[in-house]
Amino acid sequence: MRSLTRLTDLRADDIYEIFQIADEIAGGKYNGFLNGKSVVLFFPASSIRTRVTFEKGIYLLGGQPILFPGDALDKKEEIRDVCGYLNNWADIVIVRHKSLHLIEKIAQYSKVPVINAMTDRNHPCEILSDLYSLSQIREHFEKDHYLFCGKSGNIGLAWKEAADVLGFDLSQCCTAGYEMEGVSVYHDVKAAVKGKDIICTDSLPAEAMEDFKDCRITKEVMDMANPNALLNPCPPFYRGEEVSDDVIESEYFAGYAFKKNLLAVQQAVMIWCVR
Repeated sequence: MRSLTRLTDLRADDIYEIFQIADEIAGGKYNGFLNGKSVVLFFPASSIRTRVTFEKGIYLLGGQPILFPGDALDKKEEIRDVCGYLNNWADIVIVRHKSLHLIEKIAQYSKVPVINAMTDRNHPCEILSDLYSLSQIREHFEKDHYLFCGKSGNIGLAWKEAADVLGFDLSQCCTAGYEMEGVSVYHDVKAAVKGKDIICTDSLPAEAMEDFKDCRITKEVMDMANPNALLNPCPPFYRGEEVSDDVIESEYFAGYAFKKNLLAVQQAVMIWCVR
């Protein structure tokens, strides 16, 4: 039994094993893998892509999803006692909650795998899916040069976790005061994209919008990146804010189909954890 709370809990071989499982799912190798198993999910109402793909993935593997709102974990009852009961019935627990510390406590007291479906500090399944999608179209994706354009937050920090495990080059472009620790930082977006292959973004809170007005990714900016560079904005993205409308309509945009693999990767994560 294994849990996934941070990408840095994994080795590179673990990530490649998850990718191999995702490849095998398409061939039907894991049909019925979750037959007779119940997967308890805690998700806020605002979740769309992650929740849909987890619930659909459980259904396609033959399992039973049991859904609760994320704030069901915020009540007075101690989390060790919640886990004590869930251990009787759940086969996997999947949690989307702002607190990574809470998910790590659930993993501590749980006798079944616990999967982090997003916190304020990271988003491991999302980044695994992006890397898997890149692996399908770029032979040496781990040798590409990555740029994260945005503030220090769960998406940027999750990209850093992935870079720490897989060893790829990661830089950040942001306004002063929004830096992540442990990465090279640019404050000029046109300088930042030069020599980069994969440009990733995250949406911005309203209070940071003005600070990032000169860090927006546009088609003109992407034209300065390496040949065959890709733009991979984390959804939800907002045209005219962190990305321009013209770059979303350009050949640089990885596209909606890029996220199609979220289904197979999250199924692969569940299989990897259980087996």
